[in-house]
Amino acid sequence: MNPASAPAEMKLQGYLTPAYPCSYLPKRGARSQVAVLRPEQVQRGYDLLIQRGFRRSGSFVYSPHCEACAACTAMRLPVAQFTPSRSQKRANAALTTMQLSRLPLQFSAEHFALYQRYQHARHDEAIVAQADLKNDFKDNLPSSARHNYEQFLLRSPIHSELLELRALGGELLAVSIIDWVSDGVSAVYTFYEPKARGSLGTSAIMWMLALAQQAQLPYVYLGYWVSESPKMAYKSRFQPAQVLQNGVWQAF
Repeated sequence: MNPASAPAEMKLQGYLTPAYPCSYLPKRGARSQVAVLRPEQVQRGYDLLIQRGFRRSGSFVYSPHCEACAACTAMRLPVAQFTPSRSQKRANAALTTMQLSRLPLQFSAEHFALYQRYQHARHDEAIVAQADLKNDFKDNLPSSARHNYEQFLLRSPIHSELLELRALGGELLAVSIIDWVSDGVSAVYTFYEPKARGSLGTSAIMWMLALAQQAQLPYVYLGYWVSESPKMAYKSRFQPAQVLQNGVWQAF
């Protein structure tokens, strides 16, 4: 691992993946830097690494390491300063019309069926949580859809939860996977009913902001923002935000 990317107080090992197709920008290749954390380092190591732009997918903690591209920019929301837009206020109000549940990471056939519908509707856009890692990290794992779903969304070495959003009648609307870190909530992945009305993805982020505020944690980490990727445009609508530039979090 690049020593400049590792927390000074921890000695970490890591490796670079082979090149694989970029999930965000078509016709581009990508590579990732993967941190190898010993069991006793995992929570503390991830707490520090996420502040340095790393992310988690399944059991892997990684950051982009593309030689000819630096398009992936880590983004987070300062909870105390966040000011919702009109549409975000509507998405937040919609939460009052839903059944909200916090669950441990566990397989649910209902969740998996929703994930498959979402994936089918969004095609390659719906597999970000897997696509940017699966070709290089999974080695020779079985290719079944359920195995990949469990491996990349339901495996976590740290404190993680499922957030479940249902209509008052009980219909499953959306599921988010979040990580709890020392200074906030990290949004790992969200999938939702493609035919449902409203902005379910935005509602999920508004719930994460509320959870962080209730826990008196300063940030919600939104993952990577890519200015050239239309599917990342929604992140720029959350303001004020911060992005990581040259190792320093700056106003976006």
